[in-house]
Amino acid sequence: MTAFVFPGQGSQKVGMGAELAEASATARAVFEEVDEALGQNLSRIMREGPEDALTLTENAQPAIMAHAIAVLRVLEAEGGLSLAAKGECVAGHSLGEYTALCAVGAFSLADTARLLKLRGQAMQAAVPLGVGAMCALLGADLEKAQALAEAAAEGEICQVANDNDPGQVVLSGHRGAIERAVAMAKEHGIKRGVILPVSAPFHCSLMQPAAEAMDAALAATPPDPFRLPLYANVTAAAVTDPAEERRLLVDQVTGRVRWRESVIAMKTAGAARFVELGGKVVGPMIGRTVEDVSVTSVVTMADIEALVKEI
Repeated sequence: MTAFVFPGQGSQKVGMGAELAEASATARAVFEEVDEALGQNLSRIMREGPEDALTLTENAQPAIMAHAIAVLRVLEAEGGLSLAAKGECVAGHSLGEYTALCAVGAFSLADTARLLKLRGQAMQAAVPLGVGAMCALLGADLEKAQALAEAAAEGEICQVANDNDPGQVVLSGHRGAIERAVAMAKEHGIKRGVILPVSAPFHCSLMQPAAEAMDAALAATPPDPFRLPLYANVTAAAVTDPAEERRLLVDQVTGRVRWRESVIAMKTAGAARFVELGGKVVGPMIGRTVEDVSVTSVVTMADIEALVKEI
């Protein structure tokens, strides 16, 4: 059984998709459609930068999605590999959940791009610059991370945002609390804490205004039925009902990304092969979470050709 998975924020880099676009008209068509949907030349920012423009949440989110969908469409159109036929389920890390939904037909490409642009803008606007922060805890499991978050909060928000794998958990909240958590990491038996270069404190209760914005946006553009079950970030369980998934996407803005648990759930359900499309970020997390599975990350034309031969 194969699970197709999609990366989240942090997987963007200048030059993303350039080689693919040069080699494939299918990929070029994806980037052009996203540019048109957003009314901006996002593909040029992806190709040429500047890096600070690409890193802006409202650009990074649709860019990462466009890149992954371009890889998928090339696989399907030129490799003859159908996601619905070859896959048993899908999942995506944070914004990657939208990419996964686009991949299985719940949202059109144009709608996915517009929703992610709005999601990025809403998340950025939810908290004034400098008020929030995030940190990665290396060598931390969920239990240690939660204990540290509680100790560092001191009346401020400090919450687990991402449970990525058995040794990496991300905290999010008020900057002061996050800085205290980094300083206190070692005394909680955690190897170290690192402040992340992000512009807002994602996946914590400070994002409530963004959740409300997404509730309105998803009411106007609800997901259609999807071709494969999706493992949702906030429940780490399979979803097939579009109405339920709409609610979960709203909860996801303030809720924890339960990635480690999602990977375990997919493996328990029978996934022996994981294929990450459009990045090399969630693949390594999967490898650190479960044993006896194959993990492939597909980004370039060479990666695509190798996967077609393998599957």
